[in-house]
Amino acid sequence: MSQHILWVEKYRPKTIEECILPAGIKATFQEYVNRKEIPNLLLAGSAGVGKTTIAKALCEEVGCDYILINGSDESGIDVLRNKIKNYASSMSLSGGRKVVIIDEADYLNPNSTQPALRGAIEEFSSNCSFIFTCNFKNRIIDPIHSRCSVVDFKINGSKLKMATAFFKRVEWILEQEGVTYDKQVVAAVITKHFPDNRRVLNELQRYGVSGTIDKGILASVSDVQMSELVSSIMNKDFASCRKWVTNNLDNDITRIFRNIYDGLYEKLKPNSVPQMVLILAKYQYQSAFVADHEINLIACLTELMVECEFK
Repeated sequence: MSQHILWVEKYRPKTIEECILPAGIKATFQEYVNRKEIPNLLLAGSAGVGKTTIAKALCEEVGCDYILINGSDESGIDVLRNKIKNYASSMSLSGGRKVVIIDEADYLNPNSTQPALRGAIEEFSSNCSFIFTCNFKNRIIDPIHSRCSVVDFKINGSKLKMATAFFKRVEWILEQEGVTYDKQVVAAVITKHFPDNRRVLNELQRYGVSGTIDKGILASVSDVQMSELVSSIMNKDFASCRKWVTNNLDNDITRIFRNIYDGLYEKLKPNSVPQMVLILAKYQYQSAFVADHEINLIACLTELMVECEFK
């Protein structure tokens, strides 16, 4: 079993056909391939659903040169002036159009970098296309929206079909890596993290480092148990809340917020339910870009303890 490369990179789909997506979205990208053209695109959706994979596969199949820039690492105006302009202003080695893929574009400064990109899209329109990926499209300024075809990676109606297809893909990967596995355990990992395919593969690679994925890891992948946390919040027991967060932070943070909502709903006085919703929404939004998830979650629990009234 290879331990020298991430599975998410080693087994990243190279074509649109290999990507696991709802049929309508896949058909849209396949049409771009068939027509051998890539318009300016804004790809929006939750983490790990395949936005960057689609962007790369699209460029590879159409035969375009491309550059990938991570907006969370290179979010300043200097990136635009130097890297993007130097690349976009030169001719492609293959003679075709060039593409700039800006990953996690919602981290780009909306007051400086994003407005400057609006001008770059127009300036280099004859030579270069732009593909933006983001988790939160509302954090992309309207002038970029209007210059791009927006593809929203919504999978609600296709979730079961896609999860089944991804399960088959995961089985093939595990067999390629020589990892023996229990199907129920693999299904539990997928159920917990899907549609974040990247997270699923990273977790399975971590669990499979010994060469076996069996029921011994089920305790690690089971849903977060909320009764203990709900009791601590109701008792305003900060120390217990902090201990719970420390022990459970490796779980999907989005699922934690959802489980807090479900666990507290029946425990609150009716007049406190709206306050709980506003608090959870605020901290769930912040979790997309905070530096320390533990502090953010503890701050959320602290505000719930202070602001909400329990039955």
